[in-house]
Amino acid sequence: MLFGKLMPRDGNFFEMFNQHADRIVEAARAFSQLVANYHDAHLREQYNRDVDNAERAADRVTQEVNRTLHKTFITPIDREQIHSLINCMDDVADLLQDAAETMALYDVRSMTDEIRRLTELCMKCCERVKDAVKLLANIGDPATAEAALKTCEEIDRLESDADRVMRSAMSKLFREEPDVRELIKLKAIYELLETVTDKCEDVANLIEGIVLENS
Repeated sequence: MLFGKLMPRDGNFFEMFNQHADRIVEAARAFSQLVANYHDAHLREQYNRDVDNAERAADRVTQEVNRTLHKTFITPIDREQIHSLINCMDDVADLLQDAAETMALYDVRSMTDEIRRLTELCMKCCERVKDAVKLLANIGDPATAEAALKTCEEIDRLESDADRVMRSAMSKLFREEPDVRELIKLKAIYELLETVTDKCEDVANLIEGIVLENS
C-alpha cells in the first residue's frame, strides 16, 4: 500500500494533450489568417510569427509529456500510446509551421483558391483533433467513447476531401501554370497542406485505437 502511494501516477497527461491540441488550433488559425491576409506584408509577417509561436509552444508541451512519461510509473493509458499520440500531434504543428515558412522562403506571390480550400480543410481537421483529444479523459463512459469515435470518423472524411482537392489542384496546376518556378512553389505548398490533413488522420487513428482498447 505504501509503495503504491509513493509511486508517481498519471502525470496529468490528458491535460497536456489538451494544451497541445489548443496550440495546434492556434497554429491553424494563425495560418488561416496568414492566407486570408497574404496581400498585406505586415499582417503576413505577424501571422507567420503567430504560427511560429504556437509551434514552439506545442514543442514545449511535447517535451514535457516525454519528460513526464519517463518519470511516471503508472500511466492512465499505455505508455507507447502516449508517446505516439503526442509526437503525432506535434507533427501537425510542425507541418503548419513548415507550410508558413515555405511560403516565405519560396516568395509565393499570391494565394490560389486551392490553397484557400486546403487551408480551410486543415483548419477543420485541427479543430476536430482538439475535440477528439478533449474526450480522451472520459472514454470509460460509453457515450463519450462513441462521440470520440464519431469525431475521428469526421477527421477521416475531411482528409478524404483534402485528397480530392489536392488531386484537382495538381491537375489544374500542371495543365494551366506556364511558369515552372511558380509550379514548383505551389506544388510544395499543396503537398504540405494535404500532409497536414494526413497527419490529423494519423492522430485520429491513434485516438480510435486508444478508445477501443480502453473504453
